[in-house]
Amino acid sequence: MTWFKVDDTFYGHPKTLKAGNAAVGLWVKAGAYAAQHLTEGMVPGVVAQLYGTAPQARKLVAAGLWHEHGHTCPHPRCRQPAPGDYYMHDFLIYNPSRARVEDERARAAERQKRGRERAAEQRTQERNPLDPSANDERIDDDPSPENREPPANQIEFPENIAGQEGPSQRDGGEPSRSPRPGPSRPAVPPSEVQPASYGSTPAVPVNLRPLCDALTAAGVVVEWSLAEAERFRLEAIVKRTAVPALVDHAREQWRRARSRPRSVRYFLPGWTALPPVPTGAPTSPGADVIPLDAARPGRVQRAADLFRTAALDDPKESAQ
Repeated sequence: MTWFKVDDTFYGHPKTLKAGNAAVGLWVKAGAYAAQHLTEGMVPGVVAQLYGTAPQARKLVAAGLWHEHGHTCPHPRCRQPAPGDYYMHDFLIYNPSRARVEDERARAAERQKRGRERAAEQRTQERNPLDPSANDERIDDDPSPENREPPANQIEFPENIAGQEGPSQRDGGEPSRSPRPGPSRPAVPPSEVQPASYGSTPAVPVNLRPLCDALTAAGVVVEWSLAEAERFRLEAIVKRTAVPALVDHAREQWRRARSRPRSVRYFLPGWTALPPVPTGAPTSPGADVIPLDAARPGRVQRAADLFRTAALDDPKESAQ
C-alpha cells in the first residue's frame, strides 16, 4: 500500500482557494487513485468523470493543480498527458515514482522471505535439538550382522578376573543366603537357617499368638508388623485385659470402621482405654449383662388385676 502525500499548507494555498472545495475533493480522490495504481500523477479522463464533474476538472486546470494535453508547464517532471487525460502538477516531487515503489516492495518481500526462513529454521531446531545421534541412520528391528551384538554366552572372560576364579557362593546344589563356611565360621545346620523374609508375613510373638488366633477366628484379619515398643505395649494390654474382651472390642471397631483396618495397631488406642478385667470375671459376650425385671403389664392387664383383687375382697362377690 502506498500513500498519497499532501502538503500541510495545502489547505490555505492560493491554488486550493481558487479551485474551491468541490474541485479539491476531486483532486484528492484522483491523487489517491494515482498513488494506488502507480500512474506517477497521470489521471485518466474516465477516472476524472467517475469521481467528479467536468466543471470541477476545468477549475483544477485553471488553478494550476492539473495539466491538460498540450500544457506548457516549465517543470521537467510534469509529463504531457494524452488527449482527454490529466496530469497532477508536481506529483513526483511529493510522491515516489513507480520504479522506487516497486523496488521497495521487492526488498520488503525479500525481508519477509528471510524472516519466514529464519522462523522456520528456529522451529525446526526447537523440534529437533542438537543431538549427534539425530543424523545417524536408524537401525531396523532386524539389524544387519555387523550391527548385531555378540550373545552373552559367547563372551569369553579370562579366568583370572576378580570374582571369576573358583566357584561362587551360589554354585552349590542348594544355594542359601548364609555366608560360606570357613575355618573360623562353622557351617549352620539347615534346620537352624532362618527362612527368607522377602514378601512373607511378619512373625507374631509367642505372647500375642492367642490374641492373633482369636481375632482370625472372629474374622478380624490384620497384619502384625509392630515396632518393638508397640509389641511391648500390646503384651501389657493382653496381660491386663482378657483376650475375649479385646476380641469383642476389635470386632466392634472392625464393624464400625469406614474402611477395613489393615494393621493390628489400629486397635491399640481402643484397647488401651479398656478397663482391666478382674481375675475370674466372665469375659464371654453378654456375660456382664444384668437382666432386667419382667415387663410391666399394660393398662388392660392392670385394670383386670384391679377388678380381680376387688372381687376377692368383697364377700358378696366372692359368694357369687
